[in-house]
Amino acid sequence: MFSLLFYIYILVELTFFFILSVIALVVCFPFDKPRRVVHSISRAICMCFWLVPPTWRRTIRGREKIDRNTSYVIAINHNSMADILALYFLPLNFRWVSKREVFRMPYIGPLLSIHGDIAIDRGRGTEAMRKVVEDGKLWVSRGASIAMFPEGTRSKTGEIQRFKMGAFALAKEAGVAILPVVLDGTRDVMKKNYLFNWRNHLKISVLDPIPAETVASAELSELMTRVHDDMVEELARMRSEK
Repeated sequence: MFSLLFYIYILVELTFFFILSVIALVVCFPFDKPRRVVHSISRAICMCFWLVPPTWRRTIRGREKIDRNTSYVIAINHNSMADILALYFLPLNFRWVSKREVFRMPYIGPLLSIHGDIAIDRGRGTEAMRKVVEDGKLWVSRGASIAMFPEGTRSKTGEIQRFKMGAFALAKEAGVAILPVVLDGTRDVMKKNYLFNWRNHLKISVLDPIPAETVASAELSELMTRVHDDMVEELARMRSEK
């Protein structure tokens, strides 16, 4: 019963904020190229999702490591669609890189397009990489960050899988720092029967950024290994806590 009511609440919320996002894009577009206003509305959507259920717990660490005036390539582990919603707890204006299929989803797809997120065809590796770099550098030039899942797809086990080069190649090309972020608890937001888990505990840990100078001088394989190992170690630490 509570899950049904929450689904209705989400539908009403999305409808309201979708209309607001369209208005904000049209009105603010001439003087807000980074789409900060639209991003603020997207953030409000996600906060309304996470903050309404009174039994959901949240633990967020490391936000003080973020420089709000710096652009990053944000590297996040991927467990579920809830990962997208969780990242909006970070005080950054960012754009997602996501597979094109997500852009075809009702409500979600149009909101991603309005937000300015980058759609890629995962089956066309070279073309996808070129689009990530070109569009990513454009948004970075406007002062935004780029959020990516280095694993390329969701983890079926909940463990962090092998990384692909896209996020690290973009950081090198754009000349920006890498911000590793580890999520836990997004996999358990919803049960297999599509009912919500009202005892869920979302954990977000922001690791130390890798400076742009280090990114520029390091080999891609070295960067991938470093970030991957740091994130795996942090996820294990998070899960070891009671």
